[in-house]
Amino acid sequence: MSQQHPPSLKSQSVTSDQPHAAAPGPAASDGRALKVVAEGVPTALCPDPHPGDGRHSVAWLHICVPGHSAVPSVTSRCLCGRDRRAVGRARVLALIDDHQAHRHTCPLRSPQEGRTAA
Repeated sequence: MSQQHPPSLKSQSVTSDQPHAAAPGPAASDGRALKVVAEGVPTALCPDPHPGDGRHSVAWLHICVPGHSAVPSVTSRCLCGRDRRAVGRARVLALIDDHQAHRHTCPLRSPQEGRTAA
C-alpha cells in the first residue's frame, strides 16, 4: 500500500494562456470614462425639495437650562458682531430682553438708511 500525503496548504500558481475574466470596459466616444450606477439609483437631478425664499439667519439666541434647580445660561450672537453671554436667572432674562431689542436696532436686519430723513 502506498502512503497518501495530505494536500499541501500552500497556494499553487497556475499559469494559463487564457485571458482573465476581468477586463476593462469600453471607453466613451468622447474619451471620458463611462459612468456606471447601481441598479435602482436615480440618475436624473431632482429639483431642491426645499427651495430658499431669500431669508437667512442673522441672529441666534441659545438658552440652556439643564434642570429645575440648575443655573441657566444664555448666549446672544449676531452676524453684525454682537456676542454676549449671561449666567443666572436675572441676567438671562435681561439678556433675552436685550436680544429682542437688538432685533430692531441691528444694522443687518433693519438698514439705517432713510431713518433720520424727515
